[in-house]
Amino acid sequence: MLKIYIPNNNIAERKYVLDTVFGEFLGTDYKLIIDNGELIIDNWVIELENGNKLIIEDHFFNKFPKDLEYLKEENIPKNVEFAKNRFAPEEDIPIIYGTNKPETKNQKPKTITCGIDIFASIFFMLTRWEEYAKKNRDKHERFPAAASLAHKFNFLHRPVVNEYLEMLKNMLFELDFNQKLKTRNYKLTLTHDVDHILAWDTPKKFLMRLGGDIIKKRANFADIVKTVFDYFKVLGKRAKDPFDTFDYIMDLSDKIGVKSHFFFMGRGQTKYDNDYFSGSKKAKAVAKKIKERGHLIGIHPTYNAYNDFEQFKREKEELEKNFETEIKFGREHYLRFEIPKTWQIWEDNGMEWDSTLSYAEEDGFRCGVCYEFRVFNFLTRKHLKLKEKPLVFMDATGIEKFSPKQMQEALFKLIGQVERYNGEAVILWHNSNYNTIKWRNYKKVYEALIEYHSVKKLRA
Repeated sequence: MLKIYIPNNNIAERKYVLDTVFGEFLGTDYKLIIDNGELIIDNWVIELENGNKLIIEDHFFNKFPKDLEYLKEENIPKNVEFAKNRFAPEEDIPIIYGTNKPETKNQKPKTITCGIDIFASIFFMLTRWEEYAKKNRDKHERFPAAASLAHKFNFLHRPVVNEYLEMLKNMLFELDFNQKLKTRNYKLTLTHDVDHILAWDTPKKFLMRLGGDIIKKRANFADIVKTVFDYFKVLGKRAKDPFDTFDYIMDLSDKIGVKSHFFFMGRGQTKYDNDYFSGSKKAKAVAKKIKERGHLIGIHPTYNAYNDFEQFKREKEELEKNFETEIKFGREHYLRFEIPKTWQIWEDNGMEWDSTLSYAEEDGFRCGVCYEFRVFNFLTRKHLKLKEKPLVFMDATGIEKFSPKQMQEALFKLIGQVERYNGEAVILWHNSNYNTIKWRNYKKVYEALIEYHSVKKLRA
């Protein structure tokens, strides 16, 4: 068993990152030894059973001996360097905290000293304390991608935490580490936020959506004519409503042996919320069909529920009652999220996992990782039971800046990153984003995703 020695400060934070790295991610046990003043430990020291040591220099927590003293914007790095390192899995590695100083001593016991404080860097990415310390917000009160360190220094599209994990493993193997580590396999998780169930359930709604296509989206004449013809087909029950894509989605998911997760909304309070009631005949019928087909139902809390415990609780109970199912996972509407309050609300409502954390305007690795992980409330200094499944790609993020071809390239580039580290690719594609004027040309991107995994399944 590994022995890990740490200084006697920020114990909860240090233990969280060590438990996450060694317990959750690597799947190996360790014994924690806290300096009681006799050891004079000022770095992270990992001692192997064979006596060899890995020293990770502490470039962060030792600077802040008082609890929560680090939670200030001034403690976020002003610069991130990229360095070559023989233990890193990529050509270079971002240094969030520390310096590039790999130093190996070959005498017995063999020792490697790593200048990159990979534990403080992992803690920075997973806990998202950066978003608490910085007050930047967009019009929906969301922390914007552009304000993040990862975006500023161009590593948002790299799962940097996974890179640090590989680097850590390579250093341990260099020291003849021989314990068995957790085996992982790439996984695709398909999720669908149900903001709307039907597009044209009333003539008024049809006219409003058609007007929006003409005025806002500047639809051409052919598209307008097609939409009108489609509407009358739906009216005559000769075609499905363009938002009623549930069977289509489940058919594709069944093709590759994956369960789709549909996240429904309860009663909202704002203009940004859903236009359906979970207790309606149609909503209940859709939920029943999803359950009968073996797919899954979660929650999509309404616009103001992300920081309101009682609102979240009411919506969860509403869905559980109307859909006759237990609600244990989901994603926040508009990706609204307040670190760490939203996590605590989900924890206190008995939720198992959230999958909100991507940026609305930029796909990638907001938490720097493509593994699910238990989260940390840095204000209470508690390791929560709730898990975060970081969202990797959202359909709506790229449509304003990508053609279908460009969107497919961006999606598959991210998929490749996740596959490289045997991670979980969590994808969001709204049920309402397949058959409308705006989206019908992007439908083939989703179908290409399914086809890729179909071929992958056949080759397995």
